[in-house]
Amino acid sequence: MDARTEFRDFLTSRRAGITPEQAGLPVGGGFRRVTGLRREEVALLAGVSADYYIKLERGNARGVSDGVLEALARALRLDEAERAHLFDLARAAGSGARTPARAPKPHVRPSIQRILDSMSTTIPAYVRDRRLDILATNRLGRALLGPVLATPGRPPNVARFMFLDPAATDFYRDWERMAAGTVAILRAEAGRDPHDRALSDLVGELATRSALFRTRWATHDVHLHRGGVKRLNHPVVGELTLAYDALELPADTGLTIMAYSAEPGTPARDALDLLASWAATNDREAADHAV
Repeated sequence: MDARTEFRDFLTSRRAGITPEQAGLPVGGGFRRVTGLRREEVALLAGVSADYYIKLERGNARGVSDGVLEALARALRLDEAERAHLFDLARAAGSGARTPARAPKPHVRPSIQRILDSMSTTIPAYVRDRRLDILATNRLGRALLGPVLATPGRPPNVARFMFLDPAATDFYRDWERMAAGTVAILRAEAGRDPHDRALSDLVGELATRSALFRTRWATHDVHLHRGGVKRLNHPVVGELTLAYDALELPADTGLTIMAYSAEPGTPARDALDLLASWAATNDREAADHAV
């Protein structure tokens, strides 16, 4: 991914998404050739010259100050995720071209696996990296994510399952929202490190094989994946509505524990308890057959 192009396209997409009325600008009666703000209007709102903003929107971010980026974020009404993405893209675009490189394969330390296993009776959990590869799970996590883990390719990948496996539209009860969020997470990660070869390869694969992914990728939407609700249709226990929390691992850059939970006494918690019993029985039977 070319950092200058990404910076240019992100600015263009955010500018197109804001009307003069939303920006607090007077609206004349004349015909407007653009659906959002004009470049000159963004420059006015950000307190920079039109020529300087045009240079930025052409992808030339070399030397741009944090103050100007903050002003642009306010002018374009960026949320927290979009603001962080703008700064990431500006840093990458201003640092010059670099050849994409493959980072060392992430490693899940034994202590992290012990943490996962300690939660296994009531909390399905797994560890993912920035490109949404699933690197480790606990027993209940394996049971919950069975359809995802069954997808061809190793390590299993949430985005690849989401867009390339027909089972995803059954597993995720609100697939459209989940699919949009998945692309937005990858967009944010690509802005954070546009030179990550493995991530670029994944995006290229998904863009080649999925028209739906290409359409969503072109929106340049970004998202911070911290917590929320997921609605699943599990093949063993049926419909589940679970809270999820993303727990970043500061000592393991790029790795995050994803933990799911349900309130005690709710149908979702009863379903998780049933799933835990089912998983334990399966593991015992597998161990008996292995003897």
